Amino acid sequence: MTTSDGVLVRLRALPPPAVDLLMVAVVGALTGADAAVNDPGHRQADGFTWLLLAVSLAALVWRRRWPLPVAVVTGAACAGWALYGHIGELLNLPVIVALYTVAVCGSRRRTLWTGLAASFASGAVALGVGRDVANPQGLPVLEMLWPLVPLLLGAVVRTRHQLLAEYAARAARAEEEREREAERRVHEERVRIARELHDIVAHTVAAMTVQAGVALDAFETRPELSRKAMRQVRDSGREAVRELRSTVTVLRDRDDEPTAAAPGLDQLPDLVERFSGSGVEIALCREGEADGLSPVTELAAYRIVQEALTNVVRHSGARHAAVSTTRHSGALTVEIVDDGDGDGGDSGDGAPDGPLSGAPSGGFGLIGMRERAAAARGDIEYGRVPGGGFRVRAHLPVRGEREGRS
Repeated sequence: MTTSDGVLVRLRALPPPAVDLLMVAVVGALTGADAAVNDPGHRQADGFTWLLLAVSLAALVWRRRWPLPVAVVTGAACAGWALYGHIGELLNLPVIVALYTVAVCGSRRRTLWTGLAASFASGAVALGVGRDVANPQGLPVLEMLWPLVPLLLGAVVRTRHQLLAEYAARAARAEEEREREAERRVHEERVRIARELHDIVAHTVAAMTVQAGVALDAFETRPELSRKAMRQVRDSGREAVRELRSTVTVLRDRDDEPTAAAPGLDQLPDLVERFSGSGVEIALCREGEADGLSPVTELAAYRIVQEALTNVVRHSGARHAAVSTTRHSGALTVEIVDDGDGDGGDSGDGAPDGPLSGAPSGGFGLIGMRERAAAARGDIEYGRVPGGGFRVRAHLPVRGEREGRS
């Protein structure tokens, strides 16, 4: 940092009143020195000269609060010197500072009108003084131009300040937007993790409870069935632990721990198997290749099937259920149909009657399925089927289809 830069930094650190007093002292020293020594043959400094200087300096102290009146006072003092017969290059320094302040602190319109008035006033003073002086005051055209210089400089500085303020405001707005976006992403991630934990714990525990009940009922009469059910309980517990570990890993700071792949369509047979033996016969049908599906789409399909089968086992009273996945026309259709008399696990919450309905109000299970479909940019329909039963049908876009249009 150079010496001049250090001085500027220290000056900027001073409070505005201190800066104004320092400026008045500098202007007073320069203007007083010029007023004290006039050209030979012209009026020399006297009491009136110093009175005008004192009035000008006193007015400059208030230049920030009343810039336009200060410009009028200092301009009148400068005109008084000229008309009184004082000649000097620095006698107009107070009015120069005042005009600069008018432009910096004022508007463009006020600066324009001030410039016109100052120019005409300076030209009139030059005409009144005449051409018998040894300075440019005898040239009215030049005298009309010099008041425009500090006004132009002040306008440039004011524009720069406005631009800097606008840039700062834009930066602040951008920072606020980034903070809001970060908060939104954190909220979405929390919702996603909560949904994952709900799906893993609630659905797995429901399946384990059903299998444990089957094992308990068949313990004495059908030990093989009981053992098979307990093995399903054990496998469901292991799968739940694996999925919980995979979900909780994202909350840690360490990146070196492997994260298990999210469940997808390949795990549907195991999911159906975990619900088998609960008194509901479940058939699985898969049509089309699963290649090209995004992990989000596969996870949404898996969780929708998991939620629907949980509702079938716990609420529907169905004897049969069918799960189908069909890949066609750039979309994946997932459908779960049962022959029970339930309403999808949301009894009493406004589940629709009749054919499929796209936007009924339901309980947490159906809400969770809607959220899963929306997360994959898809949609879901569900409702009672004419003749009995309940159907859930989700349409999930293949990666690159609806994402490219959104």
